[in-house]
Amino acid sequence: MTANVAGYLLQLLASRWLGVGGYSPFASLMAVQLLCAVPALALQNVVAREVVRGASVGAARGVAWRCAALVAAVAVLLVPVVSSVLKVGVGASAAALGAAPVLVLLSGEQGILQGHRRFRELAMVLGGAGILRVTPAVIVLAAGGGTAAALWAAAAGIAAASVGARFAAGAASGGPDSRGIRSGPDRPADSLGTPGAAGESANDTAWGVVPVLRAAQLQAALMALSSADLIVSRIVLETDDAGRYALGAVATKIAFWLPQAVGVVLYPRMAQPQHSAQAIRSALAVLSGIGVLAVLGAAIAAPLAPLFAGQDYAPVQGTLWLFALDGALLAVLQGALLSAIAADRTAPAALTWIGLAAGITAMLTLAHSVLGLITIATVTVAITTVVIAAIALSATRVAPAANRLHRG
Repeated sequence: MTANVAGYLLQLLASRWLGVGGYSPFASLMAVQLLCAVPALALQNVVAREVVRGASVGAARGVAWRCAALVAAVAVLLVPVVSSVLKVGVGASAAALGAAPVLVLLSGEQGILQGHRRFRELAMVLGGAGILRVTPAVIVLAAGGGTAAALWAAAAGIAAASVGARFAAGAASGGPDSRGIRSGPDRPADSLGTPGAAGESANDTAWGVVPVLRAAQLQAALMALSSADLIVSRIVLETDDAGRYALGAVATKIAFWLPQAVGVVLYPRMAQPQHSAQAIRSALAVLSGIGVLAVLGAAIAAPLAPLFAGQDYAPVQGTLWLFALDGALLAVLQGALLSAIAADRTAPAALTWIGLAAGITAMLTLAHSVLGLITIATVTVAITTVVIAAIALSATRVAPAANRLHRG
């Protein structure tokens, strides 16, 4: 919650201080940065899964550094592309993309904490990272800095957070986990698969960058689906309408990121076959319930939007509930895709990419207003979510039967 509130505060303050025209490129670059965080999110999920299955901390950090190097190389190549497509400065594009490899290192440490169920330390890292990312950017914006300076300040804050996360996770993740059980080289092997005296695991040789790339397919599909409309808005809408759409998308982000703790806490259980079915059903049920509350909250609080962001954004207040519905559906979709990552399944990625392609085609050809664009985006997400969630729930019915057959 701390990290999310900090992120929303940055969006609201940026929309006010940069103005309608200036906020549109800022929001678009933030969406690009979210897409570049895909490898980081994939790495965290894979690290958590493999730590649950018995991988060592050293192996996890080695994979994190290799992934960070790959992401840095790709980011360098993408800087001129993003600058040209979004019609923003090279410095601003470099700032948005420069945070990507640092996010990978930060997420590696978060995955170690998550896999060991050290949720107290993980909460401190998540909240601290949100504050360290947003505070420097807010200071720069308040001082009159532009998009590029604010994004560079945010990147510096993320770098500081990654250092703090490394200390929080510890040299060998040897602190007590959330159940009071010690993890590390002095702990005998148990249900988590933590290595014994040698501090190594046979599982260390069974994973590396390739599993992260497989998981990245799922994360990339989700992040692209959640950000495509914001990027397309810069193409199909007038500058002022694109800025208003970007503010409405804050409601999408709130509804999307609000229930993230559900997946964080239940994901390690999804990675354990004996608990995965119940964990998946619980996750989808809770995410759906929170989504309903988020949509109702957006509808009730809509009249307050112009008070916080300015009267220029009044035209979007009537559609904030629709933006929130889009985010709520994305949250349910993320829960379903997390279950696929936990089981190392990648087939749902193809269906999500198909939905994304259809949605972008419709946006580019049919959307000519804020209402039209968010309607198409929401319908696209709704159809994709229903299909992927049905597949996830079907898998929960198959898994228990398979386990019984295996035991037999």
